[in-house]
Amino acid sequence: MSSVIEIESAISGLPKEDFWKLAEWFDQVKAKTWDEQMQADAEAGRLDFLFKEAAAANTAGHSQRWPVQAAHGGGHRKCACQFCF
Repeated sequence: MSSVIEIESAISGLPKEDFWKLAEWFDQVKAKTWDEQMQADAEAGRLDFLFKEAAAANTAGHSQRWPVQAAHGGGHRKCACQFCF
């Protein structure tokens, strides 16, 4: 297996087109890893405090409606996601 220094050196020597292909691939891998970690954290209850804080802020009148059409493609009453109050 190559060391990080060897990988960095190889990446530095790539033609621009290959560099950008690699960068796109790496962005996809990072996004997938992030999504998987967020899903695992949510399933384990590690994000529950965020939902409780949001619900408390909403109850206290400290929240604003999210631009629902951009986020969900429809009106607020049509949305059934867990994030809408």
